[in-house]
Amino acid sequence: MTSGDLVLGGRGDAFHRRLAAARAQAPVVHSATHRAWVVLTHEQVAAGFRDPRLSSDRLDAFERIARSRPAAFQTVVDVLSGWMVFRDPPVHTRLREPVRAAFTPRRMATLEPVIEGIVDELLDAAIDGDDIVDLRRTVAVPLPAIVIARLLGVPVSDQDRLQRWSQELAAIVFAASSTQIDDTRAIAGATSFARYFGDLVDHYRAHPADNLISAIVAAADRGSPSSLQPDEVVGACAMLLFAGHETTTGLLSNSLWALFEHPDQLARWRSDDRLDDTAVEELTRFEGPAAVMIRHATEDFRWADADIRAGDAVFLCMAAANRDPAVFDDPDRLDLGRQPNPHLGFGWGIHHCLGAPLARLEARIALRGILERFPAMEPIGAAGWGGGVIGRSAGGVEVRVRG
Repeated sequence: MTSGDLVLGGRGDAFHRRLAAARAQAPVVHSATHRAWVVLTHEQVAAGFRDPRLSSDRLDAFERIARSRPAAFQTVVDVLSGWMVFRDPPVHTRLREPVRAAFTPRRMATLEPVIEGIVDELLDAAIDGDDIVDLRRTVAVPLPAIVIARLLGVPVSDQDRLQRWSQELAAIVFAASSTQIDDTRAIAGATSFARYFGDLVDHYRAHPADNLISAIVAAADRGSPSSLQPDEVVGACAMLLFAGHETTTGLLSNSLWALFEHPDQLARWRSDDRLDDTAVEELTRFEGPAAVMIRHATEDFRWADADIRAGDAVFLCMAAANRDPAVFDDPDRLDLGRQPNPHLGFGWGIHHCLGAPLARLEARIALRGILERFPAMEPIGAAGWGGGVIGRSAGGVEVRVRG
């Protein structure tokens, strides 16, 4: 099935209307614009996450790009070699195992009071005499960066430059094609990460501590065939820092604007903290920061009346799956008490987001804290819904906190 005018990304409700119209045609459609197959139903997106014929490995593609770029671009490839999200099993399994224990329920429980304290400090600083607060800048950006930095063992004083490097590396991470890559920014971010985490790995190798970098280094130094290589250790650290705050910042900002655009649900949640957990799940479903995951077919096969060829790009569109009326009643309605809610906002299968428990915890604590601290807040302006093919962003979140 072909839907040549299907363009992913864009602003406002038009984005979801385009996805709904394409989904009504077929579960899998071809977009001439993106030169890719776009998977749109919940059933088929979930199946795509589990299908071994669809590869998430982008390292070969990065290496091909490097051959036509400046020599320094190889540093980008070296850093990304440790990113499990860009690898298939068995490499994916080997990269995932050393960091899996960082996100256990037990560790999350120990982090809860820490995150509550950070949120309180950020909100105290945000309202320091000001009637107008940008909640993205003062809470949504710094909170996940501080939390993941503490989990890794990164000095909080380095937070600003680490965030800048993440934004530079995003030039390649969020690119849907090689033509969208900004070489200069990607190289700058990767080079800075490699140097910084290389030094930090050496420090914690000599002086182990109770943090994730020490745990990864210890696992790598055991010397088994499954151990991480030096570039992979640095890359894994960079990925955790990047993924640990970029997407959670998006989740918090998007959630706030979704609430402002649905004041009945905002009032409902403000008056009933029993909705805390279901609200976070529903906000992730409704306007999660991840819209698409990119895969490539490794062989020819037929899928839902679509003839997939080896090498074809396949976009698993979670934004469409999460509003599939075959799974969700009245899917375009925000319902903070929605149950069940089998959304795919954190992926599925072996590539289910490892940090999902942390993102949920941060969102629950931060959003509840904002609701309680600012009972009379009103948004200024409107959401800047947009983003590229892969991500979904509402932009800044300015509010008036006093009448």
